[in-house]
Amino acid sequence: MDAKIINSFIESTVDVIKIMAFTDVSPGKPFLKKDNNPIGDVSGLIGMTGTKNGSFCISFKKECILGIISNMFGEKMEGVNQEVEDAVGELTNMITGQVRKKLAELGTTYDAAIPSVISSKGHTIKHLSNGPCISVPFNTSDSNFNIEICFEL
Repeated sequence: MDAKIINSFIESTVDVIKIMAFTDVSPGKPFLKKDNNPIGDVSGLIGMTGTKNGSFCISFKKECILGIISNMFGEKMEGVNQEVEDAVGELTNMITGQVRKKLAELGTTYDAAIPSVISSKGHTIKHLSNGPCISVPFNTSDSNFNIEICFEL
């Protein structure tokens, strides 16, 4: 998979969460993911079509997303509810929007679908491409989360 795509997702994730949730995140080392099990309890998934088709997923552990959304809303969130799920969908949408802008500047155009949010322990993610799935861990002061990028070759 093209490093420009992966780096665009990493940079956009850092930027969006810092701007929208006043939260610093630090990316870890990307790795090839081999299963459909996200690391988190709440995941946002969005399909992308264009030069290559694929999907993006962001998956948060419960304590991590509650910290991020509490910062976004300016009030302490006690549990995962519809408001938190809606915010995960919006973060997913904003990150892919920034990615699409970055890639357009490089001459590649993508469209994105409406994000889906899955919220339950033990859920699985079915990416929209059979290409390799690259996962990138991120750390926050509250916990951690991962992003997954899966595009056809």
